[in-house]
Amino acid sequence: MPQEQYTHHRSTMPSSEGPQVYKVGIYGWRKRCLYFFVLLLMILILVNLAMTIWILKVMNFTIDGMGNLRITEKGLKLEGDSEFLQPLYAKEIQSRPGNALYFKSARNVTVNILNDQTKVLTRLITGPKAVEAYGQRFEVKTVSGKLLFSADSNEVVVGAERLRVLGAEGTVFPKSIETPNVRADPFKELRLESPTRSLVMEAPKGVEINAEAGNLEATCRTELRLESKDGEIKLDAAKIKLPRLPHGSYTPTGTRQKVFELCVCANGRLFLSQAGTGSTCQINTSVCL
Repeated sequence: MPQEQYTHHRSTMPSSEGPQVYKVGIYGWRKRCLYFFVLLLMILILVNLAMTIWILKVMNFTIDGMGNLRITEKGLKLEGDSEFLQPLYAKEIQSRPGNALYFKSARNVTVNILNDQTKVLTRLITGPKAVEAYGQRFEVKTVSGKLLFSADSNEVVVGAERLRVLGAEGTVFPKSIETPNVRADPFKELRLESPTRSLVMEAPKGVEINAEAGNLEATCRTELRLESKDGEIKLDAAKIKLPRLPHGSYTPTGTRQKVFELCVCANGRLFLSQAGTGSTCQINTSVCL
């Protein structure tokens, strides 16, 4: 740094001494410290600039976005796998055309639908043990919009043409069920039973039970009742067998025959009486008691 000298002459008072010289500037160790700090500042600026360039290079910063994140006119576009450590808020999430969209989590994936007051209206939770859905109504529809399944607090509706139950033990309905047709798969048995309660089948226009290629069995522990209030009950078959009807005690004289007479009591009870030359039902009225 150049040195400047200034000569100060006192015009008012004469002086016997020579002119005084004042040095202006930084000299000695102060000058060296200033150079050192300037050099250190330049090094820090260069290091900072190099780190910034390296970060931009590593993170792949471009005009369109950063790394796998691209900023488009419709929003943000992510390419490859992405990991979110905090909740994600978005209006729409979709994959690229022709590719699947995967959601992966170590515990569960939760989707919440909120209203304007940030109150949860609908929630879907997929966990390691179950898939849970919370909402006022749950619906499953086809691509064309046809209802396949719906459930709410009042009822469960199956809109498909056929509902198949593939479990080995069938299905259990703790309450009533309404359906126009119940049938088994071909060459499979259809069993309707109530282990501890009664089984009631009702229809305003009739109930039809048909077994086209097999037997039809109806068993119970106490009573099996066939009742028609306004019509009749028909037993239309080539053979009708009642093997466990009670027998009357009457035995006609002569050779014992294997022909019996079917008798009906006043209370509707049926019994067999050994046939004779005439009706023997009156003789065995004790069976009706």
